Amino acid sequence: MLIVGLGYVGLPTALAFLEAGCRVTGYDVSATRLAAIAKGQVDLSPLDHARLRFHRLETTADPAAIAAADAVVICVPTPVDEHHVPDLSALRAACGTVVAHAVPGQLVILTSTTYVGSTRDLLIDHLGGVDVVFSPERVDPGPGGRPLEHSPRVLGPASAKAGDRAEELLKRVAPSVHRVSSPEAAELCKLLENSFRAVNIALANEFADIAREVGVDPVEVIEAAATKPFGFMRFDPGPGVGGQCVPSDPYYLLWRLRRAAPTVLTAAMGAIAARPQAVVGRALEMLAAAGRDIRDAKVLIAGVSYKPGVADARETPAMPIIAALRRLGARAEFTDPLVEELVVGEEFLKRAPDPRTEPWDLVIVHTLGGDLGWLRPEQPVLDATYRLERPGDSRWEVP
Repeated sequence: MLIVGLGYVGLPTALAFLEAGCRVTGYDVSATRLAAIAKGQVDLSPLDHARLRFHRLETTADPAAIAAADAVVICVPTPVDEHHVPDLSALRAACGTVVAHAVPGQLVILTSTTYVGSTRDLLIDHLGGVDVVFSPERVDPGPGGRPLEHSPRVLGPASAKAGDRAEELLKRVAPSVHRVSSPEAAELCKLLENSFRAVNIALANEFADIAREVGVDPVEVIEAAATKPFGFMRFDPGPGVGGQCVPSDPYYLLWRLRRAAPTVLTAAMGAIAARPQAVVGRALEMLAAAGRDIRDAKVLIAGVSYKPGVADARETPAMPIIAALRRLGARAEFTDPLVEELVVGEEFLKRAPDPRTEPWDLVIVHTLGGDLGWLRPEQPVLDATYRLERPGDSRWEVP
């Protein structure tokens, strides 16, 4: 089998199939990415790093390898641009390459999150004699993430035969496979999963603001609600959302339905987009309360990856927070044990070499990870994670 795209989804997928005993080739257009994989210099869970060392993953940049595979799995990124419009360039290129090299009798599985109807538009309508299905990825990155083999898979086939073939293959790397009637149903399923997360994260952030307004600890309220064994699922507030899924995927649905945009999802995505600026607003309030002007204030953002334990800074809320602070004149820097550099607007920033050596006017804890033992009760801290245990008589606050 051949995996098209060896990024944050494709590489773990390839390693899972290798672990299951399949012969796997990975195809990627990036020579840099292929070189990093060969050296093991890639962001993976400890389990997948062990698999990468143990198994020999054959890789290629030659699209002709597609014709030799019995099954082709497409795993390419589907981000949105700065205007929240879906960027389909990688998906269209990958599907176009597969269509150009596919041969009759193959099985093609699209896993990339995308708009409803894309499997039909980009693959089914162009492939005769090829079995096509859509089965959305469910990769959970990070050291505490669920292994790929522990998550059931949804499968939307273009035909019963395609469904039977894909189910047999996917059961090698999933505990179960849930079949739906069409690729479109599976595509919408994936958009529902991440829209559900987006709406509830926005609600958790709103309740955190409400709790602060009425003088109540938001974490205490959430922990109390989470004791209910039915009808409630815990979501926690934070500085915003990042990564490939939640900040992007719901826009594929809103883009498709732009003439009749769903009101709840539209409001949730608007609130999520505004969350980093709300953190900046609280930072300004804390600096003003301390008699410190934002201009030339030394502000450190601790942790910039979109979730703990990963070196992935895609769509991280830390970037708009840093950008806004620097526009206002602050000397904003960052520290993160897994992220060495960031491109913020047109600026290239290296992480602060040692946060303990500077007298920071304010530290914004954005992502937990690494050693935060250098924080002292007297250090002004804005805890955007809502996770730090507040020392007695400290100057630590939440957004």
